[in-house]
Amino acid sequence: MPLWSKPATELAAAVRTGEVSALDVVDSHLDRIAEVNPYLNAVTRLLADRARAAARDTDRRRAAGEDLGPLAGVPFTVKECTPIEGVPTTFGTPRFRDHVAPVDAVPVARLRAAGAIPIGHSNLPTLILAGMHTRSELYGDTRNPWDPGRTPGGTSGGDGAAVAAGLAPLGLGNDSGGSVRIPAAFCGVAALKPTTGRFPADQRLIGPDDPGPASQVLVTDGPLARTVADLRLAYEALAGTDPRDPRAVPAPLYGEPLRQPLRVAVVADPGGHGVHPTVRRAVETAADALRDAGYEVREVPDLPRLDEAYDTYHRLTVTEFAPSWPAVRQLLGEGGDRYIELTMRSAPPADAAGLIRLMSAWMNIRRSWTEFLHEYPLLLGPVFTEPPVEPGLESRDQAGRDRVAMAMRLCSVTSFVGVPAVAVPTGLAEDGLPTGVQLIGRAFREDLCLAAAQAVEDRLGVLTPIDPRPLRC
Repeated sequence: MPLWSKPATELAAAVRTGEVSALDVVDSHLDRIAEVNPYLNAVTRLLADRARAAARDTDRRRAAGEDLGPLAGVPFTVKECTPIEGVPTTFGTPRFRDHVAPVDAVPVARLRAAGAIPIGHSNLPTLILAGMHTRSELYGDTRNPWDPGRTPGGTSGGDGAAVAAGLAPLGLGNDSGGSVRIPAAFCGVAALKPTTGRFPADQRLIGPDDPGPASQVLVTDGPLARTVADLRLAYEALAGTDPRDPRAVPAPLYGEPLRQPLRVAVVADPGGHGVHPTVRRAVETAADALRDAGYEVREVPDLPRLDEAYDTYHRLTVTEFAPSWPAVRQLLGEGGDRYIELTMRSAPPADAAGLIRLMSAWMNIRRSWTEFLHEYPLLLGPVFTEPPVEPGLESRDQAGRDRVAMAMRLCSVTSFVGVPAVAVPTGLAEDGLPTGVQLIGRAFREDLCLAAAQAVEDRLGVLTPIDPRPLRC
């Protein structure tokens, strides 16, 4: 097996023992990027010289007998909105082409401290706002490695495609309503959206000011990987406190054992708005896998206040964003503003009194979910209630936007209530596209989500890395 096809756990172990050099690991992935990325367009800026220099330093330290980190020599991609020291953080727009980051973002620094090596920036929708499909004004479209006629998802679609095709074993994305989980489901890999406050970050990306409260709470960094074990390594490296983030909580990585068998609630069609038969079968397949693993799996009628949470999520985010929209839309390029414009029609901004009501409802909905997850420590449901859709559907017209937003409703709502979730593949559909589900847990119980996702993976297997379809012909 070529080194680029191996998971992060195997690569790091081999580098630590000297079985392979970190330089060989990096070079193997650089060769894979050269072969595949011209078609996929997942990596936007390659950091070849810097990655090789970091790999040589890792090999030097190993030869000197120094202890290496748990991710020693493992390459990872970094979403174009997450700063890497000395590299432009472009957000996919020409306006920020030369916006060079003075320091690493906190999660980049944490992965580096664990021994991992940034190998390149990855594509995203322009400014993370132009839609769910990964298309940026500066870099163009990223293709789904399974089928170029389907979107790779977003907004961390560059990372999803890169990990699936073997360009890197790990991707560092972020998620405020499905942005790591949807690419994972569409590209056949795994992803972790942590509890709000689990991973530290500094969201002052442009200038000295922090974003508003919704952005502060909803946005979380999250890793993508081909295996759940690799997610676990990244989780352990990324968690903890940092003086740059007063929100980060010093919660234990692994919580107290709970009564066995662990109860899992199953909802294939959240809110009763419809679910594609392929997605329903994926949820049922994962439920059977969990039963086989000894979990107590129960179908439940629905989730607490899902429609109210969905509406409040969109109204709150639009209300916070509306004042800056006239300036921001100028940065999005031709057609890049359509998704936000369509969203604002569906969820118009509130006035001051309405904003207070929305904030009150937010807390009340979170309480309802805490009570639900007290009864059911885990929830199994879809990531997206349809198979992967065509690129740009959400920006085509109002019907396309509303269809996509509704399909990702469980992602939006779980981001809104701040709980952790792991997306994990469940196999291939009849059309050859990957299917997947998400496992959602109590706040700060990522360990329960990861363990359940591991049980699913153990029984249903790993789908990637794959060669993109045109390269298999």
